[in-house]
Amino acid sequence: MKDGISQEFIRRIPKSDLHLHLDGSLRLSSLIELSKKEKVKLPSFEEAGLKELVFKDSYANLGEYLKGFGYTCGVLQNTENLEQIAKELVEDNISEGVRYIEVRFAPQLHASQNLAIEDVLRAVSRGLASGAKAHNESKAVKSGKDLPFYSGIIVCAMRRFSKGMSPYFADLLRIMARAPKAEIFSMASLEMARTAAQLVEEEGLPIVGFDLAGEESGYPAIYHKQAYQYAHSHFIKKTVHAGEAYGPESIFQAITACYANRIGHGTFLFADEMIKDPAIKDKKRFVYNLVNYIASQRIAIEVCVTSNLQTIPSIATVQEHPVKKMIESGLSVSICTDNRLVSNTTVSRELELIVSKLGLTRKELRNLIVAGFKSSFFPDSYVHRRAFVRQVIQRYSELEQEMLPQPKVDKA
Repeated sequence: MKDGISQEFIRRIPKSDLHLHLDGSLRLSSLIELSKKEKVKLPSFEEAGLKELVFKDSYANLGEYLKGFGYTCGVLQNTENLEQIAKELVEDNISEGVRYIEVRFAPQLHASQNLAIEDVLRAVSRGLASGAKAHNESKAVKSGKDLPFYSGIIVCAMRRFSKGMSPYFADLLRIMARAPKAEIFSMASLEMARTAAQLVEEEGLPIVGFDLAGEESGYPAIYHKQAYQYAHSHFIKKTVHAGEAYGPESIFQAITACYANRIGHGTFLFADEMIKDPAIKDKKRFVYNLVNYIASQRIAIEVCVTSNLQTIPSIATVQEHPVKKMIESGLSVSICTDNRLVSNTTVSRELELIVSKLGLTRKELRNLIVAGFKSSFFPDSYVHRRAFVRQVIQRYSELEQEMLPQPKVDKA
């Protein structure tokens, strides 16, 4: 890799993951173990079989990519399993040098008559804390030789849902059978925002953000404006899945209607040909203005390269992915996994991929790492976050000095 950057260097530097779905990031061994316990039928109960049949390196389409979530959500229907998976996710991240994560999920997918949304969120919070405990109490962290680990929860609302997705959604659709679907989706999001704010204010749960996930086309973010207004009014940070399957207009709406502090994916940010609004006459100018606004306001883009390669047919190689153009445009870019299990990846692998394929320089890599921590919805004070970022920069510089070739000094 360029500038002497090695895999070992990438593994050891402090990293973050701001776009990390809980139900897409189980250990494969745990999925098998929990499936047996919960009597969830899998296509195979061998890791090799599941990698061949479900969790592949490449997928034919988005439907095939999403197939695995039916199995993972199937085993995450009680607090014990949710807590275990959250704990293991922290441990797996710590082992590869990640020191900050934001775990996102839709609690509605795990709720039922026997399991309240509040209990789902409490279980995941306990698991995250449990996973970090041993590391944060270690001699290395207490002596300052290693960084502590922090995490937060991002609650996901759904752009759309059907009764087959969870008992919670089935009950809601039954109760509101005569209401327009857009109204039902909007109401569910608002209720989720209210629940999140209540748990933060009354119990101090580390819910740091509110997100909107699901099908973009035909289900615009503006339907969920009221929920985002509620989150905004209660000091909860906002991110929106936007520009993953739709164009710049979706990203524009996420920022203007939903007050987005960050954008999830943003893959089609530069795709002016995808703009459909006839009122936008100069499409290239619209994109130019949008990109510059995002850059100047430091609205971060959560980029998930492998996931995009697996789900977007028009992007066949890393070189065709817009991440390099995002970096060159001065955007605040953080490199994320999306789904560690489903995409068979880690933060280290994502960084290795773009560094090796796009020839990133030391400076560009450093900027990506720092941007991830600076863009975090850190579950504590701004002063504490700044201090943590300074620790990250210091640790990065020490490893750079220790592991990378230093520039020669001309003594003449």
